[in-house]
Amino acid sequence: MSLTLRTISREQHLAYIQSLPSASHCQVPAWADVKTEWRSENLGWFDKTGRLVGAGLVLYRQLPKIKRYLAYLPEGPVINWYAPNLDDWLQPMLAHLKQQGAFSVKMGPPVVIRRWDAPAIKSGIQDPDVKRLKDVEATHIEPRAFEVADRLRKMGWQQSEDGGAGFGDVQPRYVYQVPLANRSLDDVLKGFNQLWRRNIKKAEKAGVEVVQGGYYDLEEWQRLYEITAIRDRFRPRPLSYFQRMWSVLNTEDPNRMRLYFARHNGVNLSAATMLVVGGHVWYSYGASDNIGREVRPSNAMQWRMLRDAYAMGATCYDLRGISDSLDETDHLFGLIQFKVGTGGEAVEYVGEWDFPLNKLLHKALDMYMSRR
Repeated sequence: MSLTLRTISREQHLAYIQSLPSASHCQVPAWADVKTEWRSENLGWFDKTGRLVGAGLVLYRQLPKIKRYLAYLPEGPVINWYAPNLDDWLQPMLAHLKQQGAFSVKMGPPVVIRRWDAPAIKSGIQDPDVKRLKDVEATHIEPRAFEVADRLRKMGWQQSEDGGAGFGDVQPRYVYQVPLANRSLDDVLKGFNQLWRRNIKKAEKAGVEVVQGGYYDLEEWQRLYEITAIRDRFRPRPLSYFQRMWSVLNTEDPNRMRLYFARHNGVNLSAATMLVVGGHVWYSYGASDNIGREVRPSNAMQWRMLRDAYAMGATCYDLRGISDSLDETDHLFGLIQFKVGTGGEAVEYVGEWDFPLNKLLHKALDMYMSRR
């Protein structure tokens, strides 16, 4: 199959994404407008009949002091990763990016390698010898994903073992998802553990209401988000980031981004942003106050978001990143502990891969990032 690659318009790119069951929210054209500190380009792959058969959003970040770029395709490109001729897809891309002044390429193939269902994870947590997810036997293994990884290695791509070059935008390798396809809402709720079901009931009884917000509610979102940042010791994004995100994503598709609040007696206790691309729905950012936890606002909010996703016809409700640690003393353990209560499954992707087009500059970037 002979393929040609060229720059395409945003309209072509969006039409291609809309023709698919789903794609990552990091690969929609408007994501480039969220990441204003990067230059962007929309790439298209065409078959010999001239039909668009793949697309990729590339973000270019300039290296300090030189006119060379890191080219990054977060959770992309959106191509046929299982094609026997993977070289025919990726070689033209590398040649094109080199021409554009890239010294290194980073991409995140949206290829799932393993899945663990909730009972498997729970047994891992209870076993004192198990410290990591990979120590637990996977419930489902995708053999084709190993072939993809082997092919990439043979082509000279390198695995980002540390989870990426510390660029801050690097996407998670492990995520937690609740599958919704071919399940009733009752089935989904039955999949929740007792504590989750109890907390949902508790919130209901206490009169917690979950409402959707709009652009003008982002200031209230920011208040809760900054409280969370102080508590969990991370650097919060500014309000302008979420305002931009809302404006550009919802201009592209009026249902791309949503905002939810869980409130009790008229006071907002927790909030979350949701992203939608086709049949895939993501819980994107979460925030909560230090008060009102006893009425379980976060459980109520997740259950409402999940029901809304289901009503939209989503096939997957994605709770995004988790750490692979099953060690209860690890500060990241709480993430998987909260999410495993939804039933669902932990999902491992093949991770992010780098291709150094200029080995010297690529090494310099690695050293610069490790010192930061």
